[in-house]
Amino acid sequence: MRNKLSGPSRLRCSSVSSFFWLVSLLLSSLLWFVAVQLSNKENAGLQHGLLMMGAGISVLLQEAFRFAYYKLLKKADQGLAAISEDGRSPISIGQMAYVSGLAFGVASGAFSVINVLSDSLGPGAVGIHGDSPYFFLTSAFVTSAVVLLHTSWGVVFFDACEKRRWLLLAVVVVSHALMSGLTFLNPRYEWSLPLIYAITIATGGWAFSTAGGSMRNIWRCATCKQESDPHILVYSALQPPAED
Repeated sequence: MRNKLSGPSRLRCSSVSSFFWLVSLLLSSLLWFVAVQLSNKENAGLQHGLLMMGAGISVLLQEAFRFAYYKLLKKADQGLAAISEDGRSPISIGQMAYVSGLAFGVASGAFSVINVLSDSLGPGAVGIHGDSPYFFLTSAFVTSAVVLLHTSWGVVFFDACEKRRWLLLAVVVVSHALMSGLTFLNPRYEWSLPLIYAITIATGGWAFSTAGGSMRNIWRCATCKQESDPHILVYSALQPPAED
């Protein structure tokens, strides 16, 4: 059985994973910036199309860098296994999938909400020009969903790579693109927010099942019951009959 990852190891994994996400954001931002500069800035329809194209490219780059990070972890896994005494690596891909997915989500959520928090300082009031007064509230809910989604996508993505189930990888990419596309429905939050959270719940359940979870595990956790180990021998308290 592989050892559990220590706190510093999880922190390093999280930092490197966040760096990979930042690089994908940088590349997609550069591509979008160049496209805007070379296009007609007075054409609102064209600029909206470029923004949607930039969101799609960003999704593809994020998933490409997630795959690159998975390959990096596999190389590290093989190297550590080669130098270990028992031929096993202390790295658990399942744990790394959770940590890297969470790091992707935290980095994405931070960059999604930082401009919103900056604007919330003022001046002005939300909705003064007829916009939705629930902008900040819905932004917080969407950011929370993004963090949970990236964590779930990380678990499913790494498991699909381990088992070479390429169709599941495509499902992850499509669900990521769909979630990003739903944000263009804003400010129709009554449509975008329920659909985003429906995807979040479905993806979370998928990741939970992929990680080996079940309703039985949930019940044991809720009732604080521990399953008895079948390898533990129970000895009878009865004494053997005395010899004549």
